[in-house]
Amino acid sequence: MRASLRRATVVWLVSAALLLAIPAAAMASSPYDGYIWNSRSDSPSINGYLYKDSIDGYALPSGAFKSPEDIYINDNNAIYIVDSGNNRIVLLDNRHQLIRVFGDEDGPGKLNGPKGIFVKNDGTVYVADTQNRRIAIFDHDGAFIKEIKSPDSPLLGANFLFSPAKLVVDKRDYIIVANDGTSSGLLQIDPNGTFKGYFGANMVEFSWQRFFIRLFATDEQKAQLATVRPQEFSNLHQDGEGFIWTTTLGTEYNQIKRLSAVGVDTFNPDWTQAHNRKNFGDVFSFGSFDMASFVDLTVDDKGIVTALDISTGKAFQYDKVRNLLFVFGGIGTQNGLFQTPVAIDQTTDGSIYIVDKTRNRIDRFVTTPFGDLVHEAAGLFVDGRYQEAKEPWRQVLELNSNYDLAYSGIGKALEKEERWKEAMAYHKMSRVQYNYSQALKEYRKEWLRDNFQLVFVGLIVLFLAIRFGYKPLRKLGARLARPQDSAPQGAAERRSI
Repeated sequence: MRASLRRATVVWLVSAALLLAIPAAAMASSPYDGYIWNSRSDSPSINGYLYKDSIDGYALPSGAFKSPEDIYINDNNAIYIVDSGNNRIVLLDNRHQLIRVFGDEDGPGKLNGPKGIFVKNDGTVYVADTQNRRIAIFDHDGAFIKEIKSPDSPLLGANFLFSPAKLVVDKRDYIIVANDGTSSGLLQIDPNGTFKGYFGANMVEFSWQRFFIRLFATDEQKAQLATVRPQEFSNLHQDGEGFIWTTTLGTEYNQIKRLSAVGVDTFNPDWTQAHNRKNFGDVFSFGSFDMASFVDLTVDDKGIVTALDISTGKAFQYDKVRNLLFVFGGIGTQNGLFQTPVAIDQTTDGSIYIVDKTRNRIDRFVTTPFGDLVHEAAGLFVDGRYQEAKEPWRQVLELNSNYDLAYSGIGKALEKEERWKEAMAYHKMSRVQYNYSQALKEYRKEWLRDNFQLVFVGLIVLFLAIRFGYKPLRKLGARLARPQDSAPQGAAERRSI
């Protein structure tokens, strides 16, 4: 009896110790299920990000936020919040403590319905002061410097309305603006407020239907046809290398772009070819939505892109070669879900902040151990360091066997080791046909090298069969197949004499 009691006590103490040893993050529940889109469908996966906390302003001396529209996080992890409903900018330090508020005082710097913000390295703040139809510029202390009003140029057209929504400042100090209602591209405005042209316009795909309609329509019918215009950019982001990334609403594919210095999309090369088109976001039909509606994105120093889809309330994360890494978030009222997500940014440690306009707050998400493992493997993989990525990918598969990218990663590592047959097996599991075909081609070359004699003899036999016919070959084959000890009877008798 006492021995049983002692054993029960020991078991209870060990169990309690194990529970205390498990990190809180590992035990945290999530209102959304982790999943990944692979070659078959959406498959269950371990979450790469979990909700941590929120900032709503109630604990700050400045008071609660009201309809926040945008967020910018600098290299020191200071957080600039466009508190649009209160017509102000709120600046917090990396511990979410208030530094200052500006833009809400009467005077030339007073904001009216701002929507976007960008901060230069020297602390100069550029605000898309949308309802004032201007760009307001403040110094690093929040003091108003000047404004840039609507540019004047015949290229803009007689009906142009300056309504800046989002903006960045490039290395030339040109202000690149996503203007509401403008479909010709991003506006380029120099430091003096002069319009310097459009940049990186979305393209309109050729349509045979439109072509034939316009070919046979009368002039009156053509005048009644609606003009097909490119889609507007919904947001833009400038990465550490100076590339400008954009998101676009209302298009089925290539909703995320990386624009070069001349405005060419380098994230989706040769988009005119159907196999190069990428459907970012969920593959789904949800109510009136049948395509993703990305409203913002952020890019880290490794080229990992996290884009925010307002229609599903989810954040979709991709590596720099467009492989989907994680999906998190959703529509709802629980922590970790959103009602109207409108902006996204991240700190240097990889924590992601998402602005929920309807709930008047900013939610913070942090990576899980599984997320860190995938980021490590994916970073090595896209840099071509396949063998270094092999072990992290194996650990990923031990935790989640549905993660197709891990099979591709290990397959590439086996290719570097010239283990083609094993590479084929992993590429087959990843269902990437191109990689499987390449490994198969190399495996065939290796097999031919190893079996050259057999192949050579086979070719000679085939040549003889074609040249002399099959009958002599059958006789030769029968003679060779005859047992050597079965000599003709006459010969045996002669030997016995």
